Amino acid sequence: MTDAATLRRAALWMTGAIVSFSAMAVAGRAGAAELDTFELMTYRSIVGLALVVAVGAPTGQLGRIRARRLRLHAIRNLCHFTGQNLWFYAITVIPLAQVFALEFTSPIWVALGAPLILAERLTGTRVLSAVLGFAGILLVARPDAGGVGPGQAAAAAAALGFAATALFTRRLTRTEPIVSILFWLTVMQAGFGLAMAGLDGDIAWPSAALWPWLAVIGCAGLGAHLCLTTALSMAPASVVMPMDFLRLPVIAVVGMALYAEPLQAAVFAGAAVIFAANALNIRAESRNVSKT
Repeated sequence: MTDAATLRRAALWMTGAIVSFSAMAVAGRAGAAELDTFELMTYRSIVGLALVVAVGAPTGQLGRIRARRLRLHAIRNLCHFTGQNLWFYAITVIPLAQVFALEFTSPIWVALGAPLILAERLTGTRVLSAVLGFAGILLVARPDAGGVGPGQAAAAAAALGFAATALFTRRLTRTEPIVSILFWLTVMQAGFGLAMAGLDGDIAWPSAALWPWLAVIGCAGLGAHLCLTTALSMAPASVVMPMDFLRLPVIAVVGMALYAEPLQAAVFAGAAVIFAANALNIRAESRNVSKT
């Protein structure tokens, strides 16, 4: 059992994650006014690398950076780079609540991909949660029965990219320090971003007004994952992950206040189905852990 004080601390960390994810969405929209998604990823990664070095150097953590599993780092970071680019595109063309709701399918795809990448057993519960999650996707992606557009498809595909990232991260954490994972994350994605942004021979330099937004993107990106990971270290996933779903009403209010985006009942209905699918899987996994 997790005591009340620990649960309160976990809730505070999750509040930080919710604020960080929401801030990154708003900053990403601001950045898209000047930069394409590849350029956004380049500058975000440069800011992130600066943060890793700034924090790691005085604490002696940079000495723990290793280069022995670069192939796995590259696969992980390619998945994340692809998912993050699709996410940045999606937040510029569809309501933020839709993007976040579709992103919540990521844990379902993690459950399905775990047998292939982590040699975990595929259970009936995981299959059922995937079916429910897909039903939720249909509700979220077609709130006005107007069909699935490129924005909805990008958000759904981003969730797949994030799921693959999570699976390869699990493999890396078995042998690699967190600082090494974060270092190669920022270095490789800066390289990927420069390569893709430079294909047309023109890499835009951000205006002075845009740099604060890029700093928000870089800080919020690292901060969100730090907060989420810390919360999961304090309390079970069955407690923490439902808190993460508070991101949806928060970002819906942000979208309404800043961009006049309507609150669509179908988006919340689909998100509820996706939440139920995740809750079903988390409950089953928690039972399996308690039996071992």
